[in-house]
Amino acid sequence: QVHLVESGGGLVQAGGSLRLSCAASGRTFNNYDITWFRQAPGKERDFVAAAMWSGGSTYYADSVKGRFTISRDNAKNTVYLQMNSLKPEDTAVYYCAASKIGAAKYDYWGQGTQVTVSS
Repeated sequence: QVHLVESGGGLVQAGGSLRLSCAASGRTFNNYDITWFRQAPGKERDFVAAAMWSGGSTYYADSVKGRFTISRDNAKNTVYLQMNSLKPEDTAVYYCAASKIGAAKYDYWGQGTQVTVSS
């Protein structure tokens, strides 16, 4: 069992930065790919970024490329999402999720952290 806890959300002005953290407890992140999603009010949950366990590859949604950076510290069982040049349309609840390597199913989800970007 992996328990994921997101933190780092808050209120920031457009153009500002935030760093979200996704910390795992219960067992390690080893052999899990970690993905960040976000969900704005009244909208579906969207993919934001992913960090693979094997090879360290990262992937981003087009809407955040060049502004967001995902990284993982496996020794600390933590994945980060550095968000720069934030826009009001980045306002959402951000969730992290864990899936076994190569699996399409997400086994574990965090509770989410609110990010609000004011214009």
